[in-house]
Amino acid sequence: MAERIPVPLSKNPYEIIVGNGILSNTGELVRKILPAGKCALITDANIAPFYAEAVTTSLGEAGFTPTVITIPAGEKSKSLSSAETVCDRMISAGLDRGAFVAALGGGVVGDLAGFVASIYYRGIPHVQIPTTVVAQVDSAIGGKTGVNAHEGKNLIGSFHQPVLVIADPATLQTLPDREFNEGVAEIIKHAVIRDAAMLDDLAGLVKTALPALIARNARIKAAIVAEDEFEKFGARALLNFGHTVGHAIEKAGGYGRFLHGEAVSLGIAAALHLSVQQAGLSRAEADKVLGTLRDFDLPVRLPADIATGALMEALFKDKKFESGAIRFVLTARLGSAFVASRVTEEDIRMAIRDVRS
Repeated sequence: MAERIPVPLSKNPYEIIVGNGILSNTGELVRKILPAGKCALITDANIAPFYAEAVTTSLGEAGFTPTVITIPAGEKSKSLSSAETVCDRMISAGLDRGAFVAALGGGVVGDLAGFVASIYYRGIPHVQIPTTVVAQVDSAIGGKTGVNAHEGKNLIGSFHQPVLVIADPATLQTLPDREFNEGVAEIIKHAVIRDAAMLDDLAGLVKTALPALIARNARIKAAIVAEDEFEKFGARALLNFGHTVGHAIEKAGGYGRFLHGEAVSLGIAAALHLSVQQAGLSRAEADKVLGTLRDFDLPVRLPADIATGALMEALFKDKKFESGAIRFVLTARLGSAFVASRVTEEDIRMAIRDVRS
């Protein structure tokens, strides 16, 4: 049975629907909120062979006319040139302001498709259909869309909320172990900032329990987004735990060496070091988180060839830095977090050194 999780925004409320097997009901679910017509189904070369046919069939049966647009898999597709290519395909297919976009895939597909929807004809609706752990628990929820710039990750984008999120945990069964495990980094992040008990539950994780776990994380993300949709008041910034250094590692690694969750895992390790030193987090709690990361084969030691200078350069171009001020998320005890105001550049360098050792 599917679970419906509301995202109670004041202007653009929507639902996250979580349930095994609901991918085949995509058309029916979308038809309840959008009129029949043309749409673009944006997916990637890894996901399309598994799920594109089922989704297009379902959309067709519900009265939609989908145009499938398949992009190369990987972070390099999150670019302005990819967005332009997708828009050109949509224009050629005759999609107008009455159309919508459906994003079938992981975080890259969701971010790119949402961004395209936000700019196409000055904004059309989009539906998120996440097929990875990262996307189902995090990136498909909350309306942050965007592409990478040469100088940094997600620097070009917009807030554009989906009208619906359809999360089918059955799609996670086809993920290779590495891609599954990288998504768990985002679950561990949620445990650190909001739900410490989830760390213990992860210790015995079995994939048959995924719907409940995905829904649990979706509720965390939905609640934080509802508190602070545009990241103005601090609550939503807590979702950046591990991401400040993590995004810099992705950039320094060339967008491909590390999967997103692997870079976030290293960023979490750095944030834990700073939390112990500056926020009073116990060493035992930090070690518990690090141990959980290791349980899922996630890296907690930074390779020697990733230069500290390159990381610092990327850090200060990150959008989480305002007027040069460092905004760094720390935790004093598992299950809660805060945005620190006294983290210095030298503190971050020290944390990076700690993650190397």
